[in-house]
Amino acid sequence: MKLLVVDDHSLIREAVRHVVQALADAVTVLTAAGCDEGFVIAERESELELLLLDFNLRGGLSGVAAIKAWRQRHPALPVVVLSSAEDHTTVLAAMAAGAAGFIPKASSNEVMVSALRLVLAGGKYLPAEVLARDAGAPSRVAEPASVESLGLSPRQLEVLELIARGKPNKIICDELGLAERTVKAHVTEVLRALGVSSRTQAALAAARLGLGGGPTANPHQPGS
Repeated sequence: MKLLVVDDHSLIREAVRHVVQALADAVTVLTAAGCDEGFVIAERESELELLLLDFNLRGGLSGVAAIKAWRQRHPALPVVVLSSAEDHTTVLAAMAAGAAGFIPKASSNEVMVSALRLVLAGGKYLPAEVLARDAGAPSRVAEPASVESLGLSPRQLEVLELIARGKPNKIICDELGLAERTVKAHVTEVLRALGVSSRTQAALAAARLGLGGGPTANPHQPGS
């Protein structure tokens, strides 16, 4: 297994290198202090399985722009964000940009390893405490087992996909060719199905289900 860690703090790079050794019997950890250096390594190494990316890099690409650049250059490489910030706005922005996971740097070694295993298995990871921290959120946000278990129509799933990308109602109307009243009705049903009370909670729940990181499903699906 081969991983790349991009972080501008050498101590963090070495700490992460130590933690990820628990992922498999043989783990090769490559490191870079910034995205430019990381791009060079990624172009050279064809067998990278995972990128761990510091969200707040000093100098050069950073934050959402860095995530999008990596997704554009290496769409098959899962990006897991490491960050000292863990507010829901930052998490939502990172996931909407295409991250496969978001791990606060204050997480325990065990949490980090579990999160990375989930991502390597094709899932998406978000810290549970971030879901509960959203304003007005209950102590635990309902987490459906799968997209299918939501019982949403194909059109409602398209609306959920766009919510997961942070799109406002007006943009959803334009992209799906729907009236605003229809979109509002779909959003209400999506929130009900997820058991949440805000779009932020819906977007985070959608990210946990693997939505929001790729193209909108069935963009030409008829009906409303």
